[in-house]
Amino acid sequence: MLYRIVRVAIGLMAAVLGYYLGQQGLNFWLQNFDGSLPQGLRWTFLTIISGMAAIIGYSVAQYLINLVSQSTRWLEGRLQRIPTQEIITGALGLICGLIIANLLGVSFIHLPLVGAYIPMAGSIVFGYLGWTLGTKRKDEVWNVFNLIPRWGSGKDRDKAKSEAPSKSGAKILDTSVIIDGRIADIIKSGFIEGTMIIPSFVLEELRHIADSSDLLKRNRGRRGLDILNKIRKEFNIKVKVTEIDFDDLAEVDSKLVRLAQKMSAPVLTNDYNLNKVAELQGVRVLNINELANAVKPVVLPGEEMTVQVIKDGKELGQGVAYLDDGTMIVVENGRRFIGQTIPVLVTSVLQTAAGRMIFAKPKSADRKITAHHQTLERGEYQCLS
Repeated sequence: MLYRIVRVAIGLMAAVLGYYLGQQGLNFWLQNFDGSLPQGLRWTFLTIISGMAAIIGYSVAQYLINLVSQSTRWLEGRLQRIPTQEIITGALGLICGLIIANLLGVSFIHLPLVGAYIPMAGSIVFGYLGWTLGTKRKDEVWNVFNLIPRWGSGKDRDKAKSEAPSKSGAKILDTSVIIDGRIADIIKSGFIEGTMIIPSFVLEELRHIADSSDLLKRNRGRRGLDILNKIRKEFNIKVKVTEIDFDDLAEVDSKLVRLAQKMSAPVLTNDYNLNKVAELQGVRVLNINELANAVKPVVLPGEEMTVQVIKDGKELGQGVAYLDDGTMIVVENGRRFIGQTIPVLVTSVLQTAAGRMIFAKPKSADRKITAHHQTLERGEYQCLS
C-alpha cells in the first residue's frame, strides 16, 4: 500500500512539473512568435502535458524507488563498516570544509555569469577535502580532544585508562591461532575468559583459505571455520564478529595490530612474526606456543628418563626421541639404539623461540665409560705400587 502511495505521489509531482514547464514553454512561444491562444485551448494543452507527465512519472517511479532503496542500503552498509570514530571526525571535517567554502564563496558571488556557481563548486570541493582529511587524520583529531581537561584527578584518569582493557577481557583472535585449534581446548579448560573478538577480515582470509585449490590449505581453512563454530556453540563464552576494517592497510597482520591498538585488547596468536611486530608497536600478545612451552615439565641436567629413539639426528651418531608433549630429545651416540626404548641421562636443556630441546646421552654408555675409567685408575694404581 505504501509503495502505491509513493508511486502516486511521484506521479503527481511529475504532473505539477509538467504543468509548470508547459506553461513556461507556451508563454515563451506566444511572446516570441506574437501568437494568441484561446483560454480553453490553453487549458486543454496544459492538461494534456500534465497528464502525460503524470503517466511518465508514475511509470518511472518504480525504477526511482528501487534506485533510492538500493542506494540507501549501499550507504547504510558502508556506514556500518566505518568505525564510529571515523564518522565523527569525518563529520567534523565536513562541517569545517563547508564553513571555509561559504566564507570564500562570498567573495565571488558578485562576479557575472559564474558568481552563482563558484560557491556551489567550492562547497563540493572543500566538503570532500574536509571529510577525507577528517577520516584519515582521526588519531590526531582525537589527540586534540585528549588534551582537553576532564573531571577527576590525573591519577584517577590514568588508573581508569589502564584498567579499562583488563576489565573488558576482550581478546582478538588471529587466523593462525584459529587454524591451530588448540585455542578451543584452552577456552574449554577455563584459562581464557572474556569476549573473543573475530575481525571480519580474519573471517574473509579463512574463507579464502577454505576455498583454495590446494588440498592442504583447504582443509586448514575448513578446520578453522569448524573451530569457530565449536567455540560459539559448545562453550559458554561470548564470540563477537567486528566489522571494523582498515582500507588503507593491505596486510591482515597490520590490520590486527591497528585493531588491537584501537580496542586496547591483546591479540591471541601463535605467529612468531606477528608477535614481534605487535610487541614493537606496544600491543600485548598472548602466544599459544609460549603457553605450551610454559606448561611443559621442567627437566634439569642430571635427571634420568626413559625414551624411545625413533630416528637418527643431524650429527654423526646422534639419535632423536620425543616426549609426549612433542619436545625433541637429541641422544648422543644414540643412533645404534633406533627403535629401542632406553634410559638416558639429561646433559643440557636448550630453550629456543620454537620450543624446548633436550640433549641427553644413553645411561648404559655412561655406566660403561665410568666403569672403564675406574678400571684404568685401578690399573695405574697397581703399576705404581
